[in-house]
Amino acid sequence: MNAVEIEEAVSELALKPFEAEKFPFSFLEAFGNKSTTIKKLRSGTSNKTDVKGAILQRNNIHILSSKKGKVTESLEQLRNSPSTKNNKVEFILATDGLDFQAENILTGETVVCEYKDFHNYFGFFLSLANITTVKQIRESAFDIKATSRLNKLYVELLQHNPVWATIERRPDMNHFLARLIFCFFAEDTDIFEDNIFTGTVQKYSASNASDTHIVISEIFRAMDVKKKNREKENIKVWGKKFPYVNGELFSGSTEVPKFTKIARSYLLHVGSLDWKQINPDIFGSMIQAVADEDERGSLGMHYTSVPNILKVLNPLFLDDLREQLEKAEDNSRKLLNLRNRMAHIRVFDPACGSGNFLVIAYKEMRKIENEINIKRGEKNKASEIPLTNFRGIELKGFSAEVARLALIIAEYQCDVLYRGQRLALAEFLPLDAQNWIVKGNALKLDWLSVCPPTGTGVKLQGDDLFSTPLEQAQIDFDNAGGETYICGNPPYIGRKKQTDEQKRELKKIFGNRSKDTLSLDYVSGWFMKAVDYMNLTNSDAAFVSTNSVCQGIQVSALWSVIFAEKVNISFAYQSFKWSNLASYNAGVTVSIIGLTKKHQKRTLYSINVKEEIVAKEVDNINAYLVPGDNIFISKANKPNDEKFPMQFGNHPYYANELMLDSVEARNLKFNKSINNNFIRPLYGSRECITDRPRYCIWLSDDEKELAYKIDVLKQRIEQVRKARASKTKDKQAQKLIDYPYRFRDQHVAEKKLLVIPIVSSENRDYLPVNLKASDAIIHNKAFAMYDAPLWNMALIASRLHLIWIGTVCVRLEMRFSYSNTLGWNTFPLPTLTQKNKQDLTVTAEEILIARERHFPATIADLYDPEKMPKDLKLAHERNDEVLERIYIGRKFKNDTERLEKLFELYTKMTTEN
Repeated sequence: MNAVEIEEAVSELALKPFEAEKFPFSFLEAFGNKSTTIKKLRSGTSNKTDVKGAILQRNNIHILSSKKGKVTESLEQLRNSPSTKNNKVEFILATDGLDFQAENILTGETVVCEYKDFHNYFGFFLSLANITTVKQIRESAFDIKATSRLNKLYVELLQHNPVWATIERRPDMNHFLARLIFCFFAEDTDIFEDNIFTGTVQKYSASNASDTHIVISEIFRAMDVKKKNREKENIKVWGKKFPYVNGELFSGSTEVPKFTKIARSYLLHVGSLDWKQINPDIFGSMIQAVADEDERGSLGMHYTSVPNILKVLNPLFLDDLREQLEKAEDNSRKLLNLRNRMAHIRVFDPACGSGNFLVIAYKEMRKIENEINIKRGEKNKASEIPLTNFRGIELKGFSAEVARLALIIAEYQCDVLYRGQRLALAEFLPLDAQNWIVKGNALKLDWLSVCPPTGTGVKLQGDDLFSTPLEQAQIDFDNAGGETYICGNPPYIGRKKQTDEQKRELKKIFGNRSKDTLSLDYVSGWFMKAVDYMNLTNSDAAFVSTNSVCQGIQVSALWSVIFAEKVNISFAYQSFKWSNLASYNAGVTVSIIGLTKKHQKRTLYSINVKEEIVAKEVDNINAYLVPGDNIFISKANKPNDEKFPMQFGNHPYYANELMLDSVEARNLKFNKSINNNFIRPLYGSRECITDRPRYCIWLSDDEKELAYKIDVLKQRIEQVRKARASKTKDKQAQKLIDYPYRFRDQHVAEKKLLVIPIVSSENRDYLPVNLKASDAIIHNKAFAMYDAPLWNMALIASRLHLIWIGTVCVRLEMRFSYSNTLGWNTFPLPTLTQKNKQDLTVTAEEILIARERHFPATIADLYDPEKMPKDLKLAHERNDEVLERIYIGRKFKNDTERLEKLFELYTKMTTEN
């Protein structure tokens, strides 16, 4: 269940008569517990409580329907219950149907309210549904509630107005929804008379909803007609009560979809909510899904936390504004200069969605401006920061509408906060007619036409938005120092998921500047467009990006072009999880990257295990988001030093029938006619880590005749022949038709082999590398080193190598994705003496011996960071110390120092070669 569905279920439960025995189960059902789970709790088989009449769900909640007037005592009883502690309960809850009390045992937060109101606190319990939320979303129950009600209304109207559901009319439907939201907000915030919109619909439309659309249409028409013209336009008497709004929100067609009785009821219900509580930071993102059928299942999940957005905006420009405010102290002239500067700042989000970044930027700037006004003794002064300085491009029409509406609401709320209700109302209407959020494809539009620098006199004009290329733009940039800050969270589309059209867009943007646009993520287009914009304006940029643009082959394909334009990385957040709500979106792994052409301090941010932000000032940030020179790691076909070659394992190439699970392998081995040497253990990445091999039929050319005489083997071999023969367009498969008894590759070891998983968890302190006997076969889902000297294992198992791989190779989310050509062959290694190799061989043996002591524990067991045996950890630390002394004569202080040395050696290594 998503947050909206939970809110609906909890609200329905709160409306029902309280039934003490049923309540705990109904409450858990509202948070998505399945009927089988409830059945086990009812029967007592999974109820872990030691409190009579209570229900305890392990790791979740302890609930007690209390006696009348004894809620506080019941909650205390649950708190003191040994079963609460023993079963790691997060919440305790007690209610008697009149009072309701709950506590989060882990955080100490509490809810105390009347029973009928407990649905307003559903966000407090969202982790019961495995939705891990930030505090702000828990406290924003209104936004989820409003989203839920609007969704019901929207779906009901579309079902009974199928024409409005068509592609042609959907923009009209979305515009209608935006108008409704404005009316609901306006009637609860004194912009309109209290309850005037909802009250007028209720009073003047028939209860059967036959004319509801007519009444709403007339209201909309009234708000598009100035009061002096209303007699002439024959506005209804009740419509004249509405103020003139216009600002393009109510201009144009006033057609309204027809209402059913249910839809009318939904509308009145939505109107009855307290829209003063709306939070434009959150609400806009949430209701995106209302208007998008594909996203409706994620209702209430489209929310990016303000702290995450501020990770972009603070270092981009807000920190500088606050620093200047602090330096100005009470100097009136400096404060005035800062305020004037802020009035000319443009914030531009060329992938703005529902406007989160723009809204947060606006609110933070208003906060700073208010402090300036207070220091200058000008409290209640009208803001000099125009909404038109907050520009955006958005592909989806409804999101663009919502972005503009969210900014309008944010402006009004800031005016109320900083100037008071009376002054806010006096200047709010009519709305500004300019539309500063443009609907369109940001990679096709000319950004200068959408967001010209302030003071240029350039106006937004229709056709200019879609035609003028940057290099041909003729704009006067004498703009009195106005700055533009480009920001946002562009689409994450990897190269394999891009449409042909998206690939063409990237190719056009990069032109001849990058020879490898097919390797680039879609977000790269925004970086390049930003660089082109920066070349012609006084601007900086910062984007949330997939971290893959700073890894692997994308680095040279993208960043060599950017650096060639004299643009550098001003600040960066190294990889971290950027999430909405964890149940819906466990989090995309991202980096935040700031760009500048200015000479300024560089700041590198990271987030430690305690979720704390760590900042470090450095001389330069390279494309791998590491302090150091702007260098690029290129693939190498073989090691250029003494390291042993590493290669992919054996590719089956449609030989699936030659691969066996453990049961199939055991059954074949029981067949006395089959030589057991025909059945070999098969290791890929997963099998290496879990030490649970699959198996394969492995035959040499000399053994094929014998295998054909055994029916069960012959059948499998023939299946391989057919599979390869069916791939008529695959030349490699056709060549292998005559060799159906084997994999494409036939690599085996004489004595021993090292197995290196391609994909492995980032949570381990060391990369998993395993030593296997010579009979093992390595699948192409892992790398292998056949009969390599053991000191090579010491390198792979080191902290140094893990840090290198994590930096230069592509990651899958945060997981390591190993590359032999990019990670192993390029790994900088000083010249090793024979003594060095002997020492590293010993440390590798010590690691293997330590593992063996804990047999049958697997790599997965042994390298769990919470459970790693001490002797194994000591063996790795000894290995690290021996290796790192070869590099610098001592252990490195930290990973930053390790990387700096590795990049220094790589630069030297490639320069010399």
